[in-house]
Amino acid sequence: MSVRVVGPLEERLRANRDAGRKLLVPYVTAGLDEGWLDIVRAVAAAGADAVEIGIPFSDPVMDGPVIQEASVRALARGTTPASVLAELARADVEVPLAVMTYVNLFAHAGYHRMAQSLAAAGVSGAILPDLPIDEAAEWMSEAEAAGVDAVQLVAPTTPEGRLLRICEASHGFVYAVGLLGVTGERADVANSALVIARRCRSVTETPVLVGVGVTTPKQAVTISEESDGVVVGSALIRRLLNGEGPEGAGAFIGSLREALDDRWPGTQE
Repeated sequence: MSVRVVGPLEERLRANRDAGRKLLVPYVTAGLDEGWLDIVRAVAAAGADAVEIGIPFSDPVMDGPVIQEASVRALARGTTPASVLAELARADVEVPLAVMTYVNLFAHAGYHRMAQSLAAAGVSGAILPDLPIDEAAEWMSEAEAAGVDAVQLVAPTTPEGRLLRICEASHGFVYAVGLLGVTGERADVANSALVIARRCRSVTETPVLVGVGVTTPKQAVTISEESDGVVVGSALIRRLLNGEGPEGAGAFIGSLREALDDRWPGTQE
């Protein structure tokens, strides 16, 4: 029986969760503007447990209009996977970093090369939402060999047997997609977000984070009642597109952190 390797992303998230802290992972589009790394540093300082870095792609099938616009802006600035990793290598951020992008970029460069490049840049996790578990063996093997956690996604419609298989394979955390559809802000918490969180947590000890549709501090608290925490993307990116910058990003993530810590006292890092 093989021993499950726990990478630095999962190690940090497990430690924080086991200490009673609800997990908070903001998403930042790489290359959005010249100072995007300052945004990463700001959200980390505001209480993020890890930061998800979006490598922009021309056909982001999981992403809604807000993150699509951010990707278009980043690509127009000449952002590439290589440029993102080169900048991340100099980022000096105190929390783990995980990239999120699409499998075309990894397959084109080669899984071995990408896994090694991520590790060399100090990236400890990767999320490829359009790579199904049935086709992910090669990538997951290369990622594990490089010490990069390969995060897997579970949808609200995933049947039980497949859900168990995905949760067992996921490293770093299990990304529980809160609702059907693309990323974006929502006025209310979808019941599917609570259900998928409960389903995942019932079969795995890996941290379970819910993303897609998390918009406000109140929603983050509601979802974290059933999960180990949340991933927040569009609500943050909208503020960045509106020009709020690192200070605004830090204030927003700080409001989420405060709400979670108020609900679960004594969990501050």
